[in-house]
Amino acid sequence: MKLRLKPYKEQLKEWPQEGHHIMAQYDDKKVIVYQSYRPAIGNFAYRNQFFGGPFKLTRMTWIKPNFLWMMYRNGWGTKEGQEIVLAIHLKRDAFERYLSKAVYSNYQEDIYASRERWQEAVKSSDIRLQWDPDHDPYGAKLERRAIQIGIRNQEIALYAKEDILEIEDISEYVNEQYQHVLANKLENLILPSETPYMPKDENVAKLLRIVTKN
Repeated sequence: MKLRLKPYKEQLKEWPQEGHHIMAQYDDKKVIVYQSYRPAIGNFAYRNQFFGGPFKLTRMTWIKPNFLWMMYRNGWGTKEGQEIVLAIHLKRDAFERYLSKAVYSNYQEDIYASRERWQEAVKSSDIRLQWDPDHDPYGAKLERRAIQIGIRNQEIALYAKEDILEIEDISEYVNEQYQHVLANKLENLILPSETPYMPKDENVAKLLRIVTKN
């Protein structure tokens, strides 16, 4: 596994406690995002290093750069249809493109001139944006907000093949770490190292309500 890992307890001391933050593992070339699928889709993606086979290009797919948000969503890989957990090494330029094209899933009065303008933006955009409460390893809500990005239409075709550098199956690792959560031994929990991600374009950061690290 190529993910950089760090004890959860150490990261907890460094992470911002509130506000809108894209918590992610990244470098100059890539951003790690997570998805969970049923075996037919997840195993195909891992073996072939792209999304195809039973993966449907006609349905919106959601990516999450925040590991713990993904674990909340998929129940640490225990929910039916989400058993295969993938760490997707996404081109950073592609991630920046998604952010620049993103339209909020819900109407934001301070961003869109009217509800009609927002609805028009939703119809014309291939990228959705949603901020949700982040969660701790047990699934409890936090004050910090976590981002997820929905991809569809032409963008999903690019995502499935062109935008991906590598796909890792981290299901076994997820299960191993979940045992520490079940045993209430978070001092043993080792998670992907994450820090707040700041978009290159200041206007995009402003649109996303991203704040600097506390």
